[in-house]
Amino acid sequence: MRFTFDSPTQGSFVVELGAGLAPDGHAETVALNLQEIREGVYLNSWTEASGVTVTHLEDFENGKLYSNVTVDGKLYYFIGTIKEA
Repeated sequence: MRFTFDSPTQGSFVVELGAGLAPDGHAETVALNLQEIREGVYLNSWTEASGVTVTHLEDFENGKLYSNVTVDGKLYYFIGTIKEA
């Protein structure tokens, strides 16, 4: 996923590889609930138009992303890398 913070309350994303959870190339703009936990670490959540819910713990200091995604009532967990562009 390529995610862009448009503002503290809005973000846009494009799914690069959906792995069966979302179509490749799907793009959307969403309302964010963004909270700074400490400098460089954020709790970020949103609900997509489809009803999918996403919660990220974004640790820019260490380049880590922890993601929980609920699709059709099933919870998926992901850990990945994150970087500022």
